[in-house]
Amino acid sequence: MNQLNFPLLTLIAFLPVLGAIFIMLMNKEEKTTIRWAALITTFVNFLFSLPLFFCFRDDTAEMQFVEKAVWIKDYGMSYSVGIDGISLLLILLTTFFAPICVVACWKDITDKVKEFMICLLLLETGMVGVFISLDLFLFYVFWEVVLIPMYLLIGVWGNPDRRIYAAIKFFLFTMFGSLLMLVAILFLYFYNHSVTGEYTFSLLKLYELGIPHYYQTWLFLAFFFAFAIKVPMFPFHTWLPDAHTEAPTVGSVLLAAVLLKMGTYGFLRFSMPLFPEASHNFVPLISILAIIGIIYGALVSMVQKDLKRLVAFSSVSHLGFVMLGLFALNMQGLQGGLIQMINHGLSTGALFLLVGMIYERRHTRMIADFGGLSKVMPVFATIFMIVTLSSIGLPGLNGFVGEFLILLGTFKSNVVYAVFAATGVIFAAVYMLWMFQRVMFGEVTHEENKNLKDLSLREVGVLIPVLILIFWIGLYPKTFLSKTETSIKHFLTEFNNKYEMSIQREGKILAENEGIEVSAKR
Repeated sequence: MNQLNFPLLTLIAFLPVLGAIFIMLMNKEEKTTIRWAALITTFVNFLFSLPLFFCFRDDTAEMQFVEKAVWIKDYGMSYSVGIDGISLLLILLTTFFAPICVVACWKDITDKVKEFMICLLLLETGMVGVFISLDLFLFYVFWEVVLIPMYLLIGVWGNPDRRIYAAIKFFLFTMFGSLLMLVAILFLYFYNHSVTGEYTFSLLKLYELGIPHYYQTWLFLAFFFAFAIKVPMFPFHTWLPDAHTEAPTVGSVLLAAVLLKMGTYGFLRFSMPLFPEASHNFVPLISILAIIGIIYGALVSMVQKDLKRLVAFSSVSHLGFVMLGLFALNMQGLQGGLIQMINHGLSTGALFLLVGMIYERRHTRMIADFGGLSKVMPVFATIFMIVTLSSIGLPGLNGFVGEFLILLGTFKSNVVYAVFAATGVIFAAVYMLWMFQRVMFGEVTHEENKNLKDLSLREVGVLIPVLILIFWIGLYPKTFLSKTETSIKHFLTEFNNKYEMSIQREGKILAENEGIEVSAKR
């Protein structure tokens, strides 16, 4: 269903590529012009993405703005894209943060500006492509496209000391999971042919494929490693703090705001609907790993001395909540998990922006090097306070909505899981407020902090759009929840139906096998 009869998704996905090509042809010495070209490209792309929201029909669970074209006919590969309520907000989050990142690094990135902006634009294309793909081969291509520019952002423009180590670690972890997923995709491709006689990578057609339980388990695990590493779930999280710490500010922002959501989205779009029985069977394991991640991420955040590493480890905790909500397998948990993906992107993305701004002034991220900044930088302290409270889930701000729905859904599915997860909310308040107190309050004990300049108009302009959404979601979440409700209801209905059919099929096969064994004994 394409409401506009216009290839809008293709335009949003590939406009950044056109911008990158245009910048590629420019003189590398024209740094200001290159920055403006990147900003105009990303901002126009954001404007093009707004009709997705305003023209989106929230009364249907069908894929919308669908575009289909034969790609490689003999191998069943097609260019098939579309969105529903599950992917809509994630696309908007991507296009929303792209121009913010360009403005945020306006003065920060002074070396190889041309190459940096090209990487940023190609990264946006890859991220949007992941969220719109309805063909498994196309999805895998976009999934891998994301890997290269992020590797370069960390390895070329990161902190000199350990950027190569962090970039290689990020690459190896992600590539390992990607290869396992590729094997699973190829298995689905050939298994579908053995059942239907058709070679296809179409996700919607593969949804209808009844996969036996003994295949589901292994296929689920192959996808699980790819997505769990990207989230990242405990214990696959070890690449994340290094990548965040060594990456440039906008690299950390995009990594936290969007790239990590590719993992949680992958579970929701691929693993759960394709392998419903295996997903149901792995609920206890994934829920326990999510709870460990919630508590572990919070406890490790408490002992961090580096602001950026503290925010990085907090992501492990927050995304543990998302995974717990998704695998609660009820309306509240799934909606909470989906909206919390957006909330985490806004809050943690803003935190990384703020840490980057103070780093530009002091060239240190050590908490001990600050103190009393609220007296010197009142605007910075005020915005930092709002984002901090958002991150710990204060009622009236966006984080509360997602965490409340997740805990509500988890209580409905398993009270014990919910009780343990709720401790993560308390720990989050401890490490975030303690960090804020040490950085912002007390006496200014370091001479370097006494003459710090408060946020400039450019920096305030970068943060204001994020603050608006933080309050908007916190005070009136219906604007965004209504876009996801029908798709989530449809997802749950289909998931439960497929699970029941899978159980019935396995029971029938078991009964037939028992009958054969009895006949053989006779």
